Amino acid sequence: QSCLSRQQLLAAIRQMQQLLKGQETRFSEGLRAVRSRLSTIHASLAKAAPEPPAAACPALQAPVDGRKFGTKYLVDHEVHFACDPGFQLLGSSTRICQANGSWTGQEARCAEISECSSSPCQNGGTCLEGLNHFKCLCPPQWTGTTCQYQAQTAPSTWSVTDDPAFSRQPRCAQIAQTQQCSCDPGFHMSGTASNGICQDLNECEVYQQERGPRLCAHACVNVPGSFHCSCPAGYVLLGDGKSCEDIDECSLSQDNCTSGSTCINTGGGFQCVTPQCPPAAGNISYVKTSPFQCERNPCPMESRSCHQAPKTISFHYLPLPSKLQTPAPLFRMATAAAPGRPGPDSLRFGIAGGNNRGHFVVQRSGRHTGELLLVQSLQGPRTIHVDVDMAEYLDRVFQAKHLSKITLFVSAYEF
Repeated sequence: QSCLSRQQLLAAIRQMQQLLKGQETRFSEGLRAVRSRLSTIHASLAKAAPEPPAAACPALQAPVDGRKFGTKYLVDHEVHFACDPGFQLLGSSTRICQANGSWTGQEARCAEISECSSSPCQNGGTCLEGLNHFKCLCPPQWTGTTCQYQAQTAPSTWSVTDDPAFSRQPRCAQIAQTQQCSCDPGFHMSGTASNGICQDLNECEVYQQERGPRLCAHACVNVPGSFHCSCPAGYVLLGDGKSCEDIDECSLSQDNCTSGSTCINTGGGFQCVTPQCPPAAGNISYVKTSPFQCERNPCPMESRSCHQAPKTISFHYLPLPSKLQTPAPLFRMATAAAPGRPGPDSLRFGIAGGNNRGHFVVQRSGRHTGELLLVQSLQGPRTIHVDVDMAEYLDRVFQAKHLSKITLFVSAYEF
């Protein structure tokens, strides 16, 4: 009986071992299934994760007394800097936006070029600032580029001698048995030591001969002992005594435009304009919806030429100074979808007509914008016309075209 019990016990143990082995196999298969499911979920989530947005750099400003070229601050975009005449660039002329959101190079600054800051003129000489150079105006008993040599001054050709207001007697004093004479500021000694006379220094002529920075934005007028600046008609002299600012005749109601026309302020004057819609031709006709915009009347369904004609025509008038530095953005076109309707998914810009088309280019400036750039400088006075069109497409199908007729009034002056 004990032997039978042992056989039954062994059989029961084997049965338990088989049961445990089966449980272990099912548990391992369950773990593998859970691990596989987790891997699938992880892969799908990683694939669906949105790409990080393109890094951008902080906006850069144009330096004081300088200019900035470039308006995009995304990675790998460049921004360029230049200084106005009479100033030198300190820092980096080109900066590139890096992937970490910072700009290469150093901040651009414009510093005034000053040749007289080191006081190069000796023995009481007066330093005159020139473009990258200087000139010393020496007292009568000194000569040389920095007034370093003692000598008798010869009569200057920079004097006005035929008007008595431009000549005056020197101030003399007896010092240690010798007579010392001097002139007022703006005058210089002419003649010999015994019969010298103070003659006016013509500052306008000095600066013109030295080809240095201009004393005046427009005209220099010499007066006894000094000078003053004047501006052309249509401009007013600013508080600095040298710069000229345009007078806005339109805002001051100094124009003589009739009620049917609009006053456009220009450099030194104004223009009276009356934009007109193009005359009707076939199925194409326009109606004026504002003083500066025409809209096309609805087209017959079958008229392809009507649908290809500009849907809107707008008129724009821009005053420009002469010899404007290039490249210069002049005008921007943009599209906007009507509420509830899908906007265009692509745009095409082009120069459709006008005179002097070679002076301009049109480029995309954003997803829904383009801009007209002046790439070749214009010298005034002249009037330039340029037409820019913008075609809208949706799923590569032409939707509509918009025409901007731009008139540039180029001034005779560079201010």
